[in-house]
Formats: sequence, structure tokens, C-alpha cells
Amino acid sequence: MQYGVLGFFRLIIDVVRTKFLFNNARIVRFPIDIRGKRFMKVSDGLTTGRYCRIEAYPLDERSVVITFGKNVQINDFVHITAMENVYIGNNVLLASKIYISDCSHGSYDGNEQDSSPNTFPIDRNYKTSPVIILDNVWIGESVSILPGVTIGENAIIGANSVVTKNIPANSIAVGNPARLIKKYNFDTKIWEKI
Repeated sequence: MQYGVLGFFRLIIDVVRTKFLFNNARIVRFPIDIRGKRFMKVSDGLTTGRYCRIEAYPLDERSVVITFGKNVQINDFVHITAMENVYIGNNVLLASKIYISDCSHGSYDGNEQDSSPNTFPIDRNYKTSPVIILDNVWIGESVSILPGVTIGENAIIGANSVVTKNIPANSIAVGNPARLIKKYNFDTKIWEKI
């Protein structure tokens, strides 16, 4: 009994509560903060850790804006927020303390739509851009994934990275901002330095 007696009973209670929250999830560990559940699509096998915060605030009040593929595993203290589209593919593993968002308070792109610094941050118009995380991705501890990012299949994002640009499939990225350090070579079957 790896959880101990009290942990085992807590696990049983969480399994029962999971079926009321997302009936096809494997287990949702409580406490968890789910906002906008009707705007989320959860496939079979979702597992979450404790103290996660998952928020869906669609711009049109009709769309699914957060999608979890099959067998997604989310660990403790993960915060996911979406207004347009956060898509997490099949067999994705998220470590703890990860932040994923498709939106920000204001625009800072260097054009006429930029937000004024004199406007209170809460009053700035939202800017959204989809976040797509494809199948078999592993995201390390304390990673931030910012709006407009696509992470390709089988990619690995190292701990404490800030992902601001697309990451190709079969690669490893680390740092702030995240940069590629390795790519898998299917001929040699080795992760090669870039």
C-alpha cells in the first residue's frame, strides 16, 4: 500500500468524486478548481494531481476551448486557462507547477493594436492565440507555455522552461526562452545535439 491507509481511503473517495466530475477520467485528485467545465472535452483516462486549476472562458460562450486527449496525466499545481483553444493530445505527461495559457491581458506586439501602459492591466483587451500540444509530449516541472505555441509529437520540454515559440516533433527544448538542444535521429536511434 504505497499510499498508506489514509491515503488509500482518500484515493477511493477521489475515484468516486471523479465519476461525478468527468465520468470517463481515470482519477481527479481533490482539491481541484474547475471553472467552465461545459467548455472542456475530456477523453478517456485523464489523471490529475491535487491543487490544479483548469479554467475555460470561451469568447463566444458556446465553444469547447480546452481539450484533453486520451490518457493525459497532469500532476499537482498545474494551471491551464483558455479563451480560444488549448488542445492537449493523447498520452501527454505534465509534471507539477506548469502554466499553460492561450490568452493574455493586452497586446504588446509593436503595432497599432498594442495596449497602453496607462490602462489598468485588468481593463486591457484580451489577446488570444491557440496552444496545441500534440501526442506523447512530456513537459517538465515548472514550465510555462505561452499563447500561440505548438509543441510537436514526442517532444520533451525541460524543467523551468518558458515556451514562447513552436517546438518541432521529436525534439528536446530547454531554457528561458526555450530553445532546441536535441533531436531524435530515427536512423541511429540516438538523441543528437543540435
